[in-house]
Amino acid sequence: MSKCEQCIVRQFNSLKTLTRDELMRVSACKTSKIIRKGEVIFEEGDSLNGVYCIRDGVCKMSKLSENGKDQVVKLVVKGGMMGQRSLVSGETANLSAVAINDMQICFIPKQEILNDLQKNSNFSMDVLKRMALDLRDADDTLVDMAQKTVKQRLAETLLYIKNKFGNDDDGFLNITLSREDYSSIVGTATESAIRILSQFKKSGLISTSGKQIKIENEKGLLRVE
Repeated sequence: MSKCEQCIVRQFNSLKTLTRDELMRVSACKTSKIIRKGEVIFEEGDSLNGVYCIRDGVCKMSKLSENGKDQVVKLVVKGGMMGQRSLVSGETANLSAVAINDMQICFIPKQEILNDLQKNSNFSMDVLKRMALDLRDADDTLVDMAQKTVKQRLAETLLYIKNKFGNDDDGFLNITLSREDYSSIVGTATESAIRILSQFKKSGLISTSGKQIKIENEKGLLRVE
């Protein structure tokens, strides 16, 4: 089991602001586990007794809408943390987290994080900054939903995944999402997402192999209306 003070992924989240002694204390009480693709890490409404740090893999965070459909809010990647907002607010989780691929995660108990929030101002400020960035991203998403077409949102999602996660050796996107996930991310019906992806394919913007997608024309996707 990797020690927090030696773990490279802490450079990508608020843990980087903790002192070595604080990291050693956190490391002594954390637990690590493997999460398999499709497994639920926590569900909306759960009481979280700590925070999760992603050592490897990707998960989707979603919210259940009134019509019973999951709306994917964001993807959290290696180095990301989950649960800190619920911990600070004292509320239950407002999103569910499900593994997109096999993951390695570490769980840090609530009291350890609260101690650091109270005693280390650099840590507290970094957590607040990241929450503020999440709020900004949520605002941007609301504007995109209102002002951009479904085609534009889907094209941007494909480009985001390519830029964030890259391609595999065959040129396909490294992260394979279901058509339901794509429809949820852009806020449309699954049938619409399938139809638009088919149009992108006919136009030579993408190619597919099963669920896998390869971007063939980035500039073309940027020009989608």
